[in-house]
Amino acid sequence: MICFYMLWLAACCLLLLYSVRFSWSGCSHGSGPRSYPVIGCLVAFYQNRWRLLDWYTELLAASPTQTIVVDRLGARRTVVTANPANVEHILKSNFGNYPKGKPFTDILGDLLGTGIFNVDGELWYAQRKLVSHEFSARALRDLEFAVLEDEARERLVPALSLAAARGDAGGVVDMQDLLRRFSFDVICRVSLGVDPGCLDPALPEAPRLAAAFDAAAGIIARRGAAPVAAVWKAKRALDVGSERRLREEIRVIHEAVMDLIHIRKKERGLQQPQEVNAGGRRSDLLSRMIECGYPDEAIRDMVISFIMAGRDTTSSALTWFFWLLTRHRDVEREVLREITGGTGASHAAGGQGKMRVLHAALCETMRLYPPVAWDSKHAAAGDVLPDGTRVERGDRVTYFQYGMGRMESIWGADAADFSLQRWLSLPEDNAPPAAVAGVSPFKYPVFQAGPRTCLGKEMAFVQMKFVASTVLRRFELVPVEEGRVPVFLPLMTAHMAGGLNVTVRSRGGEPTIATAAAASGNSN
Repeated sequence: MICFYMLWLAACCLLLLYSVRFSWSGCSHGSGPRSYPVIGCLVAFYQNRWRLLDWYTELLAASPTQTIVVDRLGARRTVVTANPANVEHILKSNFGNYPKGKPFTDILGDLLGTGIFNVDGELWYAQRKLVSHEFSARALRDLEFAVLEDEARERLVPALSLAAARGDAGGVVDMQDLLRRFSFDVICRVSLGVDPGCLDPALPEAPRLAAAFDAAAGIIARRGAAPVAAVWKAKRALDVGSERRLREEIRVIHEAVMDLIHIRKKERGLQQPQEVNAGGRRSDLLSRMIECGYPDEAIRDMVISFIMAGRDTTSSALTWFFWLLTRHRDVEREVLREITGGTGASHAAGGQGKMRVLHAALCETMRLYPPVAWDSKHAAAGDVLPDGTRVERGDRVTYFQYGMGRMESIWGADAADFSLQRWLSLPEDNAPPAAVAGVSPFKYPVFQAGPRTCLGKEMAFVQMKFVASTVLRRFELVPVEEGRVPVFLPLMTAHMAGGLNVTVRSRGGEPTIATAAAASGNSN
C-alpha cells in the first residue's frame, strides 16, 4: 500500500512539473498552438494533422516574431521559425550548437549509414571537404552535361514526342513521374556510372533499384512523421510490418552499390597505367572515390547519400515549375522568348546572370513549393534565438522553408503571388557569394545556408534549366484538369499529390538538344 501511495505521489509531482513546464513554455514565446498540461497541443495538432504546413504557416504569420513553440505529448519540444535572423543564427552564427542530432540520424541511419547527410562533427567536415573538391572538378560537371544531353535526346524528348503524336485522347503523360524517372537515370549515371534505364520505353516498370529507393524513402518519411518514435523503433526491433520491408529494400540498395564497387575495383585493377594516363579513367563519383582510397562502406554511404539528395529534388521543383507555367501563360511566353532567343549563352553554367527570366521563374517556384518543406536540427545546449525564443538542450529546432516563402514580413503583401519581378528587380552585381539571385540564403534557405549550404546547387540549376529549355522549346503542356490546385505533400522530398497529368502538344519545328544545352549555360 505504501508503494502505491509513493507511486501516486511521484506521478502527481511529475504532473505538476509538466504543468509548470508547459506554462513557462507558453509564456516564453507568447504565440503558437493552444497547449494544456501533460498533453500540450496534442488536440490542435490532431485537428490539423492533414494540413500541418498551412497550420504552421498561419501560426507563424500570427506570431510577432515568426517563431512558435510546439510542445505535445509523445514528441520532443519543437521550436519552429520563419525568422531569417533565427535561421542565420541556427545555420551559421551558432552552427556548432545545432547539429542534425541523434533523433535525425536514427531515422536515416539504416539507409544512409555514415554518409555526409547523416553525420555531424569531424566526420561531416572530412566528407564535406572531399565532396566539395569533387563537385568543383571539371570532369564531374562535364559528365553531368553529357548525361543530360544523352538522356534528353534518347529518352525524354522521344517520350514527349510520342505523347504529342497520340493527341489529346491518348497522349496523357504524368510529368511528375516522367521527371522523376529522368532524374533517377541522370543521378545514377553521374554518381554510380551505371544507367538504370528508368525512362527506357522498353521498361514500363521501374527497375528494382529505383523501386527499392522509392520504397525506402517512403517508409523513412513515415518514420519522420510518426507521432511517437517508439512505435517504429519497436517494429524495427521486432522486424515486422513496414520496418521489415525497409530492411529488405535497404539490403537491395546496399548490395547493388557494393557489387558496383567491387566490379569497379576489379576493372581498375585490370587497367594498365598507360590506359589510365590516356584518358581511360571514369569520371563518375563512385569511381573517383575509389581512386581516393576510401573504404568500401564509406563509398557506399556517400554515393547513396548523393542519390537520395538528387533523385527527387530537381524533379519536384520542375513539376511545380511546369504546373505554375500552365497557370501563368504570360510568364511561360516570357521564359520561352528568352530560351528561343538564346540570350546570355556565354555565361558560366547555372550562373546568376544566365537566363535571368528562367532563373527567376525557377527561384519563384521553389519559394512557393520548396523541394524540402522544412529542415530540423537538435540543440546541443540551451540557447536563446535572436528574437528572444528560449531553446532547451535537446529541442528540435526547425526552420520552415514552406512557411518562409509565404511570409508577408519577408516577401511583402504579394507573398502569395507567383511574381518574377521580385527576382528580376534585384541588382545582379554585388550579391553575397551564397545568395540565390541576389537574395540572402537565410531569407531563402531552399539550398540550406552557412557551412551546410548545398554543394549541388549549381548542378541542380544546370539540370533544371536544361530540362526546362528542352521541354518548353518543343512542347506545350496542358493540364488534364485545368482548374485543379494540387496538394503539396511534404515527404522526404516534396511531391505533388496525384502527379501532374498533362496532354502534350508539339510547338512545331525540332530544335536540337545542343540548342537547349547552350540555353542552359554549359560552357565547354
